[in-house]
Amino acid sequence: MTAPRDRLLDRLGRWLAGRLQDESSGYEPYTPSDALTLRRALEPGDILLIEGNQKISAVIKYLTQSTWSHAAFYVGDALPVPVDGSERPRLIEVTLGEGCVAVPLSRYRTYNTRICRASGLTPEDRDKVVAFMIGKLGLKYDLKNIFDMLRFFLPAPPVPVRWRRRMLAFGSGDPTRAICSTLIAEAYGEIRYPILPEITRAPGRASAQSNYMRREILHIRHHSLYTPRDFDLSPFFRIVKPTLEYGFDYRAVAWEDKASTEAAAAKAGAIASDT
Repeated sequence: MTAPRDRLLDRLGRWLAGRLQDESSGYEPYTPSDALTLRRALEPGDILLIEGNQKISAVIKYLTQSTWSHAAFYVGDALPVPVDGSERPRLIEVTLGEGCVAVPLSRYRTYNTRICRASGLTPEDRDKVVAFMIGKLGLKYDLKNIFDMLRFFLPAPPVPVRWRRRMLAFGSGDPTRAICSTLIAEAYGEIRYPILPEITRAPGRASAQSNYMRREILHIRHHSLYTPRDFDLSPFFRIVKPTLEYGFDYRAVAWEDKASTEAAAAKAGAIASDT
C-alpha cells in the first residue's frame, strides 16, 4: 500500500511544484542585468539575489516584505564546461522542482538582481564555502511532502508578522528546502561567518531597536530560518553594483531631453546656413 501511495503523492507533488513555478504575466525588470558586466563583477562566494516572477516568488516576497525572492550562489569556473558545448554553469541554486542544481549566469539576464559579498572572506574559507555548495549538487526536494508546498498557494496568507519567517522555514528537513537562502546560510555557517548581528545592549555595539526586532534576530540562529533579504540586510555582506565597479561618469549619460535640445540646435543651425 505504501508504494502506490508514495507514487500518487509524488505525482501530485510534481503537479503542485509545476504550478508554483508558473511565471506571472506582466513582469518587467527596472534594471535588467547585463550578463557580461555581471560576470566581470562577480567573485566566487558571492550571493546573487533575484527578484523572481514565479507564483512562489510572490508569496516569498510578501512573507519577507522584500524585493528579493530567490538567492543563487556564484562558484565562478569551479564547474566544468558541459560536454555539449553549452554555457558553463556558474551559479548553484535550490529550486522547488529541481532541487540543488548548477545553472548558467544567463538564466537571470532579464531579472532585477543584487550582488552580496561577504566582507573580509579569506581565500581558504571561500574555497570551503564553494566546495560545500558543490557537494550539495543533486539534493532533491521531497515532492511527496505536499503540505510543505500548499502553503505557497496563498498569495497573501493571513499570517501574523512574527510567524512569517517560521512559515517559510516549515518543512521536514534538508530534502525539503524550498527557500534557496537556507542552504547558502548553512554553507557560511560551516566557516562560522555571521550573517545577522548578535543581540546586545552594550554601548557602542549593534543593537536591535525594538522588541519585535530583537525576537526576530534571536530566532535567526538555525540556517533554515534565513531568507534572501537577510544577506541584503546583513552588516557583514557588501552590496556590489556592477555598473559602478568599472568606472561611472554621470556626464556621459545620454538624457532624452539633452538629445532633443542638441537635435533642435543642429536643425536651427542647418536652416541658418541655408539662408
